[in-house]
Amino acid sequence: MTATTDGSTGATLPSRAAAASDTTLTTPEAAGAPEAATLAARRATEFLLSRQDTEGWWKGDLETNVTMDAEDLLLRQFLGIQDEKTTQAAAKFIRGEQREDGTWATFWGGPGELSTTIEAYVALRLAGDAPDAPHMARASAWIRERGGVAASRVFTRIWLALFGWWKWEDLPEMPPELIWFPGWMPLNIYDFGCWARQTIVPLTIVSAKRPVRPAPFALDELHTDPAHPNPARPLDPANTWDGAFQRLDKALQQLRKVVPRRVRKAAMNAAARWIIERQENDGCWGGIQPPAVYSVIALHLLGYDLEHPVLREGLASLDRFAVWREDGARMIEACQSPVWDTCLAAIALVDAGLPADHPQLVKAADWLLGEEIVRPGDWAVKRPQLPPGGWAFEFHNDNYPDIDDTAEVSLALRRIRHHDPERVDRAIGRAVRWNLGMQSKNGAWGAFDVDNTSPFPNRLPFCDFGEVIDPPSADVTAHVVEMLAAEGLAHDPRTRRGIAWLLAEQEQNGAWFGRWGVNYIYGTGSVVPALTAAGLPGSHPAIRRAVAWLESVQNDDGGWGEDLRSYKYVKEWSGRGASTPSQTAWALMALLAAGERDSKAVERGVQWLATTQREDGTWDEPYFTGTGFPWDFSINYHLYRQVFPLTALGRYLHGDPFERQLLAKAVRPRPEEAKPAGSPLSEAKGS
Repeated sequence: MTATTDGSTGATLPSRAAAASDTTLTTPEAAGAPEAATLAARRATEFLLSRQDTEGWWKGDLETNVTMDAEDLLLRQFLGIQDEKTTQAAAKFIRGEQREDGTWATFWGGPGELSTTIEAYVALRLAGDAPDAPHMARASAWIRERGGVAASRVFTRIWLALFGWWKWEDLPEMPPELIWFPGWMPLNIYDFGCWARQTIVPLTIVSAKRPVRPAPFALDELHTDPAHPNPARPLDPANTWDGAFQRLDKALQQLRKVVPRRVRKAAMNAAARWIIERQENDGCWGGIQPPAVYSVIALHLLGYDLEHPVLREGLASLDRFAVWREDGARMIEACQSPVWDTCLAAIALVDAGLPADHPQLVKAADWLLGEEIVRPGDWAVKRPQLPPGGWAFEFHNDNYPDIDDTAEVSLALRRIRHHDPERVDRAIGRAVRWNLGMQSKNGAWGAFDVDNTSPFPNRLPFCDFGEVIDPPSADVTAHVVEMLAAEGLAHDPRTRRGIAWLLAEQEQNGAWFGRWGVNYIYGTGSVVPALTAAGLPGSHPAIRRAVAWLESVQNDDGGWGEDLRSYKYVKEWSGRGASTPSQTAWALMALLAAGERDSKAVERGVQWLATTQREDGTWDEPYFTGTGFPWDFSINYHLYRQVFPLTALGRYLHGDPFERQLLAKAVRPRPEEAKPAGSPLSEAKGS
């Protein structure tokens, strides 16, 4: 096969036959797939055990794109707290990510992206790079060719407005009075996904204040016409959604001129209280970088000085997102994923044959149990009577536990033979009850909220930065179904509703869309194991269609891969891309669950994992296989390349984990039999 081409950019990706050349080959001595898998699993197990923190958790780097680093420098410039060491370390990282054409992408091997390139360029100007330096001139020329700053996203123009490089009047309006909208009213803050909600509330304060700090230099080179940087654009027809919301924005622009000052001040103070109430114990907000950045700016604009405990701890939390590399470069993580990484690592190790009572697994279970969230968060706005019980993604994020982590942590804890099984049962019982209570009305599950499906937030001119709502997804729903099946609830009516939704969501080609991982391979790799765990046989038509699709997109080298462009160009890129360890593992997990262990496709996939593994037990994976917002925000979880291949190899060698669980349960009492009536677990099992 020849190299594939992205028609939008002219960039090329390796052909399927050449994909194996992207990794360092270490071919095992053994000729057969089982022998090769045994060696690879042993190496991977040893490496993963060596990476555990002494407290019991695992965490890999979470790599996104250079807007995190650029905005960190812009924040420091705005607050007047920049220092030369940090600035130059960040600039070194940003320069290292620049493509040959002068641009920056949002994922490895992806096309240049306008807003990302603008923010990276401005950050390098702050670091002292001259605009006529070759790498800077290439970037600014590319920016002008694509419409300049005027064509960039709203968030980029907000950052430029903070320094007078863009007019606040030329930005969409987001009034702070939004904080008062009741839950039944469209566009109330709980209509937004939690990540957008946490970002938009502080930005309403910034939008109302419209601050401008002195700009250290001009940016005329980023405009197609510096004399007219924002050329007028006609509105869309009034009878279209876009046209209607554009006119709504015009009305809000006029409204700000007549809102009484004390009303606006009261709204900003209410927004500030909302922000402060949601600051976590580590000083961050929601465990993610963007809300923390904008919350610090908003509170500072309201008079909080940098030594105020709220801001002092907020800034300190941002420093903890920094990863200092050996070459002196500094990369900012958008988020940190210890709970997610730890539960996936534990699942991988047990499925690969590590004894369930291994001391490091028990330590991981202890740490996970200590991270359980047992107080209400923002989710309780829609479910005020639901008792809490779940896990978040990050070290500290008690306001936003998520359904996906809660399901996977439960699956991990159930695999580990802990010295206090009743404590484990109680925690899992609370998790099951909470996840069941978070089921949306269509029978499926979103990531953080219930029925977060309003069509209006994504229509706002302000919200052009990616997905801002949290509708149910196939991958999250699949993980919940898998958890419920593991707890003996496969035939519960609520589980069956989730299964029915999954079956209805299958694509015509047999795949499932992947919301939080790339993309159809992730969705299919999540759904098939869940359906078979819940009792669907491998002969079920939906399972057979999924198997046929996976076999049809297997690469010539035996692996699987899918480029992020499949979110934008579905027909051309669905299931297509250079082979990666994590995506190969997802495909294998689905095929193994479907009963295809002895198939040629599985054998070739296992051999690919074995032969691309390094001698130290690791795999190389520069490609981004995680999803924040489909197409708009992509993630390279550095531990994915370890945990998922080990899980797949383990299941190839040792069989289905649920069958092993059933055998284990046959020799010990079921949790509900060992506990009195009315326990959290027995309550969760009621329909």
